[in-house]
Amino acid sequence: MTNLKRMMMGVVKGGGGGAGYSLWSWGSGASGKLGDGTTVNKSSPVQIGALTDWESLGIGTSHSAAVKTDGTLWSWGLGSSGQLGDGTTVSKSSPVQIGALTTWASVSGSGNHTSAIKTDGTLWSWGHGGHGKLGDGTTVNKSSPIQIGALTNWSTVSASNNFCSAIKTDGTLWTWGRGFSGALGDGTAVSKSSPVQVGALTTWVSSATGGLHVVALKTDGTVWSWGYATSGQLGDGTTVSKSSPVQIGALTTWASVSGASYSSAAIKTDGTLWSWGSGASGKLGDGTTANKSSPIQIGALTTWAAVEFGTSHSSAIKTDGTLWAWGYGGVGTLGDGTTVSKSSPVQIGALTDWKKVSSKGGTLALKS
Repeated sequence: MTNLKRMMMGVVKGGGGGAGYSLWSWGSGASGKLGDGTTVNKSSPVQIGALTDWESLGIGTSHSAAVKTDGTLWSWGLGSSGQLGDGTTVSKSSPVQIGALTTWASVSGSGNHTSAIKTDGTLWSWGHGGHGKLGDGTTVNKSSPIQIGALTNWSTVSASNNFCSAIKTDGTLWTWGRGFSGALGDGTAVSKSSPVQVGALTTWVSSATGGLHVVALKTDGTVWSWGYATSGQLGDGTTVSKSSPVQIGALTTWASVSGASYSSAAIKTDGTLWSWGSGASGKLGDGTTANKSSPIQIGALTTWAAVEFGTSHSSAIKTDGTLWAWGYGGVGTLGDGTTVSKSSPVQIGALTDWKKVSSKGGTLALKS
């Protein structure tokens, strides 16, 4: 699984100076979160500016952030808790640059805070500090990026409304923030304001945070989860919360994972797509609105390349570059030109050049 680990560790890295992509958004325009200079909802993708130098995405419930190929960091949307990182609490409807640095590599947004990693491997966060989710040892809001510790070996970070998870280059997994129902995976239900290690393993590849749970992938292709389980989002066949990682089945063929408020998804190495947890508004994509406590396959296709679960809807890209969505369609969230919810994947337009997608309260996507 060496190639898998290499692929996952580099998938969200920015600041590489390579060819970038155009940036698109759709759904709720509240507080300017679409970045198109308005607060108007859009039911189809709209381009953010005319630039084609965007590389890494991170979208929260009410704000967005992105990294360009030159390593600069930009944000827009609701700024009430300082989550834009521009030193203010003022909302912005168009991208504003965060400082002048050109060393940002990746970014992850959540409800009201943001986390990011620089090219030197340092970890930074800003926004709402409740439950210690900024990881700086406090519960105080910050309106500009602050460094988390002094380490330079952070590889990936995933932010949720309540907490964060991150993986270091040595394959260790760390969490911080709200510990309710075991969300941090450290065997407790206690909140932590600084990163704590989950077990002692050095074989973690990627992690995805939901509202109060985590789903994570190891180098051997196994998938693990922990935290709040009321809707079956842990995928272990139960609705019982877990404060330490539990394996989802026995398969060793998982390639990527995604987590949302009460649901999870994953893609296997054979290109099949699977989901579990809350089926509200058809978010699981299996044609129903029923909850599932174990992974179920979405259709029979073997051409899924990437999946991103949001608060109430889901988005995915196939190997042919087409973009698909399902779940809650209100305010145009799905991007299919309607405000109708869908319980099975629907294609967004006919283009075949979509590269990356990020979904939370709305959707951001990169296109070549």
